Amino acid sequence: MSQDCIFCKIAWKKIETEFVYEDDKVVAFKDLNPQAPIHILIVPREHFAEILEAPASITGHIFSNVVPVLVDKFGLESNGFRLVINTGKQGGQTVEHLHVHLLGGRDMTWPPG
Repeated sequence: MSQDCIFCKIAWKKIETEFVYEDDKVVAFKDLNPQAPIHILIVPREHFAEILEAPASITGHIFSNVVPVLVDKFGLESNGFRLVINTGKQGGQTVEHLHVHLLGGRDMTWPPG
C-alpha cells in the first residue's frame, strides 16, 4: 500500500467507500464524478502506478473475472459498455494507481475526449 495514494486507502478500507464488488485482488466502487449513468472504478488492491506496471495476473483477473460480473450486475450486456484505462498525463490519468473505468447506461461518442 502506498501511504499517499487515495485508491490504496480506499482499497484497504482506510477511507469508507461502498464497494459494488470486492475480492482479494481488486475492489470496485462508483465514481464520485460519474461521466455516465453507470460509472464504476475497478482498482487493484496492490499499488501499480499504471497499466504497464501491472502483471497479467491482475489485468487478466480484471478483464476475465471482474468485468463480466459487473456487466451482469448492472445489466450492461445487452446495450454495451466502455472500458477506459487512462495512463500518464497526456492519457488523462489523474490518480497514479491503475484503475479501469467501466461506463454504461448511455450512448458513447467517438472519438472520446
